[in-house]
Amino acid sequence: MTTAWLMLAVGDDRQHGGNDGYDDNPAEHYSWDSTVPNHARVAVGDVIALWNKKELIGVSVIEAIETGTDQKTVYFCPQCKKADFKRRQRQQPACRCNKCGALFEIPGRKTRQVTTYRSRHGMAWMNGRGLLSGAELRALCDSPKSQLSMRPARWEKLRDALQAVTDEAEALDVLEGGTRLPIPGGHRESVVRVRVGQDAFRKQLLRDQGETCAFTGPAPAAALEAAHLYSYAESGEHHDYGGLLLRRDVHRLFDLGQIAVDPATGTLDVNDTLRAYPVYADLHGQPPAVRLRPEHRIWLSAHWHTHRPRP
Repeated sequence: MTTAWLMLAVGDDRQHGGNDGYDDNPAEHYSWDSTVPNHARVAVGDVIALWNKKELIGVSVIEAIETGTDQKTVYFCPQCKKADFKRRQRQQPACRCNKCGALFEIPGRKTRQVTTYRSRHGMAWMNGRGLLSGAELRALCDSPKSQLSMRPARWEKLRDALQAVTDEAEALDVLEGGTRLPIPGGHRESVVRVRVGQDAFRKQLLRDQGETCAFTGPAPAAALEAAHLYSYAESGEHHDYGGLLLRRDVHRLFDLGQIAVDPATGTLDVNDTLRAYPVYADLHGQPPAVRLRPEHRIWLSAHWHTHRPRP
């Protein structure tokens, strides 16, 4: 299951006075350090959603995390020694402690060594400015009432919320004059375990994509399977734009991670073992045979980082 993080990026409009902030560039990188709760849980391949408390800024997939060490200056209330205070823009004294209510002009300060982290996520960046409000984003978190600057959430819920808003804003995303209907998910027990809604999911992909394998090109419908770009076994849900039609053999190799889409180049990457077979070697370095939507690229980027971890 893909992990998602709601991360606060307020820039110069920050009120918390306990540190000097971070040099974030939302579309490219996000910085934090070991004083931040959840600092070590974030991983390459996780989805990152940045917001400014009022609204969503954008969404991407973490392609790399740079680490280091630095000296960090921490500021605190001179009276209660807590770092929870605000710097006031138009009032004097300049600071007010949220814990004890003390007013003061100059906070106490100390330095400490910290581990620094910086995500790199520019390749899959999707601008989402204003698509979801702060209240809507909080509701998607595992702990909606959390006050942490880095909060875990389910990517599936976030993606579905974004798609719902996008569908309302983009009237072109309708099929044959009608709106997309939700496809039931989950499992039921039969002679074998079957995926509920799989046939409808495949028919939807055939309408979207035609009789085309997304990686190899035109192919008869009988040879094409509906490939989820995430683990259906874990979620039990069919997500709009969460799949592509793939030839049966290519689908199996994609699930195993032997064929993937490189988010840096947007081209197919075939592992060394498969390149011994010309039919697959010819795919290496080629672009997909169908136009990918931003949602596809995010799922494919997460797949890449799962099967192509950095050394």
